[in-house]
Amino acid sequence: MVDDKEKNMKCLTFFLMLPETVKNRSKKGSKKANSSGGGGGGSVGSGSSKLPPVCYEIITLKTKKKKKMAADIFPRKKPANSSSTTVQQQHQHNLCNNNLIPAPNWQGLYPTIRERNAVMFNNDLMADVHFVVGPPGGTQRLPGHKYVLAVGSSVFHAMFYGELAEDKDEIRIPDVEPAAFLAMLKYIYCDEIDLAADTVLATLYAAKKYIVPHLARACVNFLETSLSAKNACVLLSQSCLFEEPDLTQRCWEVIDAQAELALKSEGFCDIDFQTLESILRRETLNAKEIVVFEAALNWAEVECQRQDLALSIENKRKVLGKALYLIRIPTMALDDFANGAAQSGVLTLNETNDIFLWYTASKKPELQFVSKARKGLVPQRCHRFQSCAYRSNQWRYRGRCDSIQFAVDKRVFIAGFGLYGSSCGSAEYSAKIELKRQGVVLGQNLSKYFSDGSSNTFPVWFEYPVQIEPDTFYTASVVLDGNELSYFGQEGMTEVQCGKVTVQFQCSSDSTNGTGVQGGQIPELIFYA
Repeated sequence: MVDDKEKNMKCLTFFLMLPETVKNRSKKGSKKANSSGGGGGGSVGSGSSKLPPVCYEIITLKTKKKKKMAADIFPRKKPANSSSTTVQQQHQHNLCNNNLIPAPNWQGLYPTIRERNAVMFNNDLMADVHFVVGPPGGTQRLPGHKYVLAVGSSVFHAMFYGELAEDKDEIRIPDVEPAAFLAMLKYIYCDEIDLAADTVLATLYAAKKYIVPHLARACVNFLETSLSAKNACVLLSQSCLFEEPDLTQRCWEVIDAQAELALKSEGFCDIDFQTLESILRRETLNAKEIVVFEAALNWAEVECQRQDLALSIENKRKVLGKALYLIRIPTMALDDFANGAAQSGVLTLNETNDIFLWYTASKKPELQFVSKARKGLVPQRCHRFQSCAYRSNQWRYRGRCDSIQFAVDKRVFIAGFGLYGSSCGSAEYSAKIELKRQGVVLGQNLSKYFSDGSSNTFPVWFEYPVQIEPDTFYTASVVLDGNELSYFGQEGMTEVQCGKVTVQFQCSSDSTNGTGVQGGQIPELIFYA
């Protein structure tokens, strides 16, 4: 009797899987069989195996309709106790506690497979593998689910289901930081990217190691947007390690344009020797050579500490090695050499004498140092007026501000402004230039310039070039002090194409001396691109 019941259940299962027309035929066939009294024990019509009506209600696919996803059937709700809020709370809880046990029937709380999958993030429930992540003394034990991990990473797939898969309950990963590994797991489980400045490099390493390309791309984008002179040298070193050529190029753009800021940053001392050589060898480095020399000595001091060497001049020269000769000491200004490099003690007596002879003698000695000056970067000028003019009562300065707003479509570095000079003969002006973004001062400088009475523009420079991001308006301002009237621009343009950079201009509310898009001062933006 038990065999007959099992047989009928198998027939029922097969019946529910048949197309509609076949099912109707099966119904007719079963009626004929019952009327003839044939068939084995436990037929469909018998009382002992009568089927509950609910079984027939399962068959619903009579017409072709567009399939709906779970999110369409169960749309998100906006109340405070909505599933999205619950999922966010679940993620935050899981980051701190990997022994969380969901409530009974927790599957019914989340309408989509993505949300249900996210519950398993950093959760011991149903975990079939554990990772001991981090270096000795700083490890963290994290749970994992092989199927989910294998779907998110080809490395995990090979680790758990490949030909050489090892059936281990615990896997040690000493070369990845726990926070970075958690960030990768959150992406794999929850499809969310959660990056922070202090862990993004470690997360990039984890994403590269386990071949999670979309997370790696997000890390690179994060680094590119947060790139500055302070971290450019470190990121250059890391981008070469991770083989990210786009990030490498971005780093070089920042280092070239803001070389002195980059060389004076703390991050410069953290780079490896190969990166140090590549920077010292750089032809387009936009810095004074004495700054390059001092930066190399600072790096050597930190390198001695890393190698547990005494902080002596001999050891500094030792760790610099042949990289010392990449510093173009003969191209320094004589004062910089005499008061700086010559008295540093790093150079030998013969090297110091030969370099002094290089400066003064007509027959110059041979040097191991590179004696050709770096090319640096050539500044570009964006001129926004089509003509200039002067009048008997314009352009006058009484401590009022001339200002204009601009935006670019590519990252550039503003080095200074070109300004008009006197229209009444030679004159000297005091200029306070300033660059702001949303009211925050990014760069300013107070200097003087001499005009010769012509309608030419005269450059006024910032101490260091200022990094300008694309698609954001910045405010360029100048307050001039001078007794003489000056030239002013006319027929201003709202958009100017300068090489590969497009610059847009608009009026600024900071302007109190008449400068605007159509006319006034600040005729030129001087920049590196």
